[in-house]
Amino acid sequence: MTAVIAVCQSEKKGTKKKPVAEVTIKENYGIVGDAHADGTTHRQVSLLAIESIDKMRGKGFDLQPGDFAENITTRGIDLTSLPIGTRITVGDKVVLEMTQIGKECHAACAIRRQVGDCIMPREGIFTKVIRGGNVKAGDSIKVAE
Repeated sequence: MTAVIAVCQSEKKGTKKKPVAEVTIKENYGIVGDAHADGTTHRQVSLLAIESIDKMRGKGFDLQPGDFAENITTRGIDLTSLPIGTRITVGDKVVLEMTQIGKECHAACAIRRQVGDCIMPREGIFTKVIRGGNVKAGDSIKVAE
């Protein structure tokens, strides 16, 4: 089953994000209250699969959702196999459009300093917000029809 495992945000860039009960996602902006939200970029909301985090856990690291600075941790959806432009529906309302797979990782990111590797550059995806709303752990996530 595909689902949202966690929703996370941070007040400062370059730090791990903390899981929260619910986030408000604003159209063409990002997550209200998140350091990366400003509406000027195509990387408004980031997603990472728990399966990717589990790969790093398999190397002996104690990692949790948000540790890679992703906003939404997912389960059961192969994010990196989706082409740019794919629309993803989260919960009943939110629609995100994939704009980028991976990113250049800056050397100062918290997780790279801690474990020496970061999977966001390879397996994280970035989206812009087409339709906003509230998202929480347990919400459905799927490729839009």
